[in-house]
Amino acid sequence: MQQHLASAADILRHGGLVAYPTEAVYGLGCDPFDEAAVMRLLAVKQRPVAKGLILLAADLPQLLPYIKVTAAQQAKLASSWPAPVTFLVEASERVPAWVRGEHAKVAVRVSAHPLARQLAALAGGPIISTSANISGRPSARNRFQVARQLGEQVDFVVTGDCDRASKPSTIIDLETGRTLRA
Repeated sequence: MQQHLASAADILRHGGLVAYPTEAVYGLGCDPFDEAAVMRLLAVKQRPVAKGLILLAADLPQLLPYIKVTAAQQAKLASSWPAPVTFLVEASERVPAWVRGEHAKVAVRVSAHPLARQLAALAGGPIISTSANISGRPSARNRFQVARQLGEQVDFVVTGDCDRASKPSTIIDLETGRTLRA
């Protein structure tokens, strides 16, 4: 499995799109700092750039260069992860507009799924995480559904099972504590 994930990470580092299991559904990812890769991902999903995307990391230190948080907020994030919980956090100047969309904040998560976390660790930094489906269509929960919906548009599919969570991650605004998606 380690070589399988290493291959996926190498594809991410070279501008490719990778589908991988997360807590509830298969995610679709790429290097968030490769504009061409992100634009390709958005085209595959038929998703507008204005919506913004999630940065998924192996651990909190991977995210710290890209977010502006107080010590108390950092402690809150540390105590909340790993988990299927995404936080909206003030983005640092290092987060490109094609990741933030029309927002000043960026969505960030440290996944509880071991393969997703290992993939981010092997990639050497946060990766994009969005559901592996065409916008408005059902999210893929296994590699066969990824293949059926996205086919050859994905460069690599990490083999693995999604956890039994029934829905995508909860989204919480870190500053206000407001839940945006339960």
